[in-house]
Amino acid sequence: MAATSPLMNTYARLPVAFSHGDGAWLFDTEGKRYLDCLSGIAVNTLGHNHPKLVAALREQVARIIHSSNLFEVPLQTELGAKLVELSGMTNVFFCNSGLEANEAAIKIARKFGHGKGIALPEIVVFEKAFHGRSLATLSATGNEKVQKGFEPLVEGFVRIPLNDVAALRKVAAERPNVVAVFMEAIQGEGGIQPAGVEFMREARRLCDEKGWLLMIDEVQCGTGRTGKWFAHQWAGIKADVMPLAKGLASGVPIGAVVAHGAAAEVFGPGNHGTTFGGNPLAMRAGLVTIATMEEDGLLQNAAEVGGWLIDTFRRELGGLSGVAEVRGQGLMIGIELDRSCGELVKSALAAGLVLNVTADRVIRLLPPLIFGREHAQLLVDRLVPLVREFLSRPAAQAA
Repeated sequence: MAATSPLMNTYARLPVAFSHGDGAWLFDTEGKRYLDCLSGIAVNTLGHNHPKLVAALREQVARIIHSSNLFEVPLQTELGAKLVELSGMTNVFFCNSGLEANEAAIKIARKFGHGKGIALPEIVVFEKAFHGRSLATLSATGNEKVQKGFEPLVEGFVRIPLNDVAALRKVAAERPNVVAVFMEAIQGEGGIQPAGVEFMREARRLCDEKGWLLMIDEVQCGTGRTGKWFAHQWAGIKADVMPLAKGLASGVPIGAVVAHGAAAEVFGPGNHGTTFGGNPLAMRAGLVTIATMEEDGLLQNAAEVGGWLIDTFRRELGGLSGVAEVRGQGLMIGIELDRSCGELVKSALAAGLVLNVTADRVIRLLPPLIFGREHAQLLVDRLVPLVREFLSRPAAQAA
C-alpha cells in the first residue's frame, strides 16, 4: 500500500496547522485564532513573534549561525556565565535538547561512579518520570509505554516512588553501587507531579551523606516556569547536575547541563561532545530570552498569574465530581480527572484553546510566561465549561 504521508508514523497529529503566532495567540492556516496554553510544550517562553527575540535572531543569522565547538564561541561563554549566576553552580555544557542534556547527566553519573571505583554504577530514578526517548533516557523513564518494544533496556537504574523517603533510605541501605539520584522537580509528562519540598531536601541530605550526585531534571519545569529560575530552588537546595532545555531559548533548539562540585569536573576533552550544541544562534536566543525575562519581570508574572489560575480552577472545579485534583506551580498546571480525557484536546481546539492531556487523565497547561491576567481569565472562561460538560456525560461515553 502506498504511503499517504512522506513522514514516519511517529505522531498522532491533530488536524490543525499553525501559520503564525503573535504573543500568546496562534493562528491556523484557515485564519482561526487560538489562545496558546501549551507554548510548544513549555518551549515558547516569550510567546510568538516577540520583537526583541525576532530582532536579535535576524541580526544573529546575518552574522553567523554555526561554527562548531572546534573553536571558541563567545556567546556560549556569555550564556554559560548567566546560567552559573542564576543557579549558583559553576560550569555548563551546551547541547541541542532535553534528551541530550539528560543523556549527558547519566554519563556524568556513570563516570563519576567509575572514578570512585564502582564498576557497575546505579542511578536512583522515579516512577512516572520522563527523561527522554534515547535508549538510556527511556530506560530511566518510569513509563512502560515509552519503553515497550525497545528492550533490552539500559541497565543501572533503580526505580522507586516519588516522594517516598523510606524507599530512598532503603535503597541507600541496600545498594552500595548507587552513585546518583535523578529526579524532576516537577514531573511534566508524568502528570504535573511535584517532588515535595521536604523530599527534595531529604534527597539533598542523603546525597551529601552517601557521596551521591543529586541530578535534577529541569528540562520542562525550569527557566522561570514556576516563578523561580529553577523549580528546585523553592526547596532552598542546590543540585549537583541540572539538565535544561525547552524554554531556555524560547523556540530555538537548545539544551544545557549545568553542574558544580565534583560533577563539574567529570568530563574531560573527548568524553562528550556535540555538533550543533552551543551554536551562536541558540546562544543568542538564550541570552535574549533570559534578559527579557529579567526586564519584564516574567518570573513574578508566572508566580502571580499561575497562582491566580490554580486558585481559580480549584474554586471552579475543585468540588466537582470527577475532578481528582488541581495542582502545579506557577504556569505549570495540571487538572487531574478521574477518567481518560484525551478528547478534551479536540474540544478545546474547537473552543479556540491549545492545551494538552498527559498521563491519560491530566489536563496540562503550560502557557508562555508572557501570559497575562486577561489571558488567564479567557482560559478559565473557555475551559471550565468544557470540563463541566465533559464530566456531565456518563463516564463510559466521556472516556
